[in-house]
Amino acid sequence: MSQSDEQLYTFGLIDEDAKREIRRSLLKAVALPGHQVPFASRDMPIARGWGTGGLQITLAIITPTDTLKVIDQGDDASVNAVNLRRLITRTTGVATTVDTKAATLIQSRHRIPEERLRSDQILVLQVPMVDPLRWVEPNLERATVMHGEADYARMWVYMYESVVKAGDLRIASQYPVIVNSRYMMDTTPIPRWDVMRLHMAETLFLFGAGREKRIYAVPPYTPVAPLEFEDYPFRTEYQPGQRCARCGAEESFLTSHFVPGPHGGGAWVASCSDTSYCDQRLTGQG
Repeated sequence: MSQSDEQLYTFGLIDEDAKREIRRSLLKAVALPGHQVPFASRDMPIARGWGTGGLQITLAIITPTDTLKVIDQGDDASVNAVNLRRLITRTTGVATTVDTKAATLIQSRHRIPEERLRSDQILVLQVPMVDPLRWVEPNLERATVMHGEADYARMWVYMYESVVKAGDLRIASQYPVIVNSRYMMDTTPIPRWDVMRLHMAETLFLFGAGREKRIYAVPPYTPVAPLEFEDYPFRTEYQPGQRCARCGAEESFLTSHFVPGPHGGGAWVASCSDTSYCDQRLTGQG
């Protein structure tokens, strides 16, 4: 950072008292995996709903020696990712990267990177809706009591009704899980493909919801089990035989996009959601 930047901002934009309060909440969240911990969410120079919770966690734990990676739905170059990265780097001066393996701190929206994360990395996920019980109990105080008593019967009924009405567990994202055999947790709008990456992972996952003022965490080597029935088990979006049109990957999460034809028309093609993973496969580094 330049001298003028140091005069305008503390390291990481937010004040030191706010950072300490967030870190205390993070310690409690790590000690109670999956439990929602309240924190005093600050006003940030971005709109609520665009990652204020994740941003506050990142700014509270980042150090000058960190290497930062910011992605949005797997893309390093999306508007959300670019602007959050710019804000963090301008107020910290830390190094940035698009290489998942080179990053020590990763902030993400809607995706977990395809590469296996290590124990020396931290993944911060932005959270729009913090509580899966919101689907069955809109009253916050009642939902808190249900979490305290581990009373998740109404969620099981909701999922049973989904099977009866739709013939499947019709939950495309934000799939509910039980963490450490105790708390039901919202996984954020990551695809079902990413849900099992939380189970017994080596890295620390931190979740921040700025609008709802909640923090929760999944520490390393913590069991995470998706809700499922014996006759309707949890399934991902994997489609055998489908591959990325760019790098040929079959084992990554694929998204579809329309490619216009040279003389009109066009076709829908699949490509890797994780752009860094796709690029590294193309260069032979993946």
